[in-house]
Amino acid sequence: MDNNFNNLSLVQIILKWKWHILIITLAAAVCGAIFSSSTFITPLYKSEAVAYPANISPYSDESETEQMLQIINSQSITDSIIEKYDLWTDYGIDKNYKFGKTYMLNEYHSKIKISKTPYEAISITVMDKDPFVACNIARDILNFYDQKVHYLHTQKVGEVVAMYERQLREKQQNIDSLKRLYTEYCTTYGLSDISSQTREATRSLLSGSSKANEIQNNLQLYGAEIHDLHTKIAAEGNTYVATKLDYEKELRFFHSQLTYSNIINEPFPADKKSFPVRWVVVALSALGALLLSIVVIFIIENRKRFVAENR
Repeated sequence: MDNNFNNLSLVQIILKWKWHILIITLAAAVCGAIFSSSTFITPLYKSEAVAYPANISPYSDESETEQMLQIINSQSITDSIIEKYDLWTDYGIDKNYKFGKTYMLNEYHSKIKISKTPYEAISITVMDKDPFVACNIARDILNFYDQKVHYLHTQKVGEVVAMYERQLREKQQNIDSLKRLYTEYCTTYGLSDISSQTREATRSLLSGSSKANEIQNNLQLYGAEIHDLHTKIAAEGNTYVATKLDYEKELRFFHSQLTYSNIINEPFPADKKSFPVRWVVVALSALGALLLSIVVIFIIENRKRFVAENR
């Protein structure tokens, strides 16, 4: 009964003050419409790009998408966007102010949202007062990402290329040294093809040739060493060829101009502002004014009743 009585009292109070409540609510709605206009709030336009990572390998337990997210959020890309589009001026922040960098980063991350989608893509959402600037920022974030990954890859691949170049030079020097020694033995002792010369010397010895006797002696003294040199030259040559194939593969990658993202949704200049949403502002203003006016009127009525009861 008390609850019904209280509910009835509240309804009676609202009906009693209905015109006041109506006027306050309408006034708040009108104020919300006025103060949410471009005269008081700068409208912001949204542009969004969605992309998947490509041509990259994760460094540790992270996925390719997480690596892409980490690189896009890097300070170097953030600074590049800020400087290219002079966001200091765009956001109205004094570059020389003591805490200017902190304010800039807070403003940057409030207007530029980079996140991972449920489908392992990267979403880049940019809000700006100029729809074309918002679109260009979203596009350039991906461009700077490509440049950053290219720099990281070429830096590391460059180290591998330099390592292979040193290895190839050392191999070539070793092969040249072995060939010079082999040529010296062959020229000095008249030896070249050990197997065929051994057979020929054996036949010549049977016929009593003195030259064959000399070759036979040289074969006995230096044949094994010359054969060992020939084997080493062949082995070093095979290693050189295998190393050169790996070197050429890394060199192709070093000089390649790859892109590191597959853009699914290209950003475009919005033709309609995204902030503020005027009907939401108007609705919240009216609702807030309605509730506040009811509370204030209820307090006034209860105060009157309390004063009347205590007289």
